[in-house]
Amino acid sequence: MHEISLVRNIFRTLEDEFPGDMDRVRGIYLKVGLLSNVQPVLMQNAFDAVLTDEPRYQKTSLHVEVLPILIHCGHCGQTTEVAQYRFICPCGKPSRTVVQGEELLIAKVDFDD
Repeated sequence: MHEISLVRNIFRTLEDEFPGDMDRVRGIYLKVGLLSNVQPVLMQNAFDAVLTDEPRYQKTSLHVEVLPILIHCGHCGQTTEVAQYRFICPCGKPSRTVVQGEELLIAKVDFDD
């Protein structure tokens, strides 16, 4: 389950960025693209497992926003959402230019005052 290593990496990233404030972190907000191979339910389960090993983060919650796949058409210039993993623009032309859907981003971190 690669989600556990992802969650541990998220905590390491936050520890590096906010070294003296990790005890104040209350919410971690992620943006996860459909092509990132991250399942929100599995991510939450991994988060809960890591919290069991890291009692100092017990007051922290995880929020995952799933982002759709967007492609940009070089033929007509339109950016559209991919449906059923068909990378075809409404104009009928295929597109390989993914502009959203591969990310795994820490979008926001909430701290206790």
